Amino acid sequence: MPGVTHLLYLHGFRSSPASFKARRMAGWLATHRPDVTWWCPQLPPSPAAAWALVQQGIAGWPVNEMAVIGSSLGGFYATALAEATGCPAVLLNPAVDPARDLAPHVGPQTQFHAPDQTFDFAPGYIDELRALTPPAITRPQRYAAVIAQGDELLSWREMTGRYPGAHIRLLPGSDHALSDFDDHLPFVLEFLKLCD
Repeated sequence: MPGVTHLLYLHGFRSSPASFKARRMAGWLATHRPDVTWWCPQLPPSPAAAWALVQQGIAGWPVNEMAVIGSSLGGFYATALAEATGCPAVLLNPAVDPARDLAPHVGPQTQFHAPDQTFDFAPGYIDELRALTPPAITRPQRYAAVIAQGDELLSWREMTGRYPGAHIRLLPGSDHALSDFDDHLPFVLEFLKLCD
């Protein structure tokens, strides 16, 4: 894998660029690799709109030198992007079947990092998620995943089963948010060849 010059971070459901993991990655790059182009957009609730935003945002990026990091629902989007472009992807407790898992959440929602901001998760978004779902991953060597057995929202068995042959760091504990993300940052950086 060539060196990464452009890095995209995709946050999870109800999350934002203010998430701890996104801010930690942005801070590390600003300090150690300011030459790397970093983009962590606020994703709209509509999966189709989120996909369109990402496609537009990376349109000028060099496909052979870009990578994506995705957390939870962002991990689902990152997988779709890796399959569409061939770029490497790092997945942090990735959602495997968000159309199934988010169906009970249709309706009004609040943002984690801005509880005063609400949005509507529309019924049609479930179909949009289904339309984005890749049938299976190809070239597993381009994927790395940090998966917590202590994830309180997603099944670690389902997550690991979705990425056979990928570089998987399986944690015996932790949680869905990966609040111990600092411990796993070296794994992410090494996979992306961002540090010596």
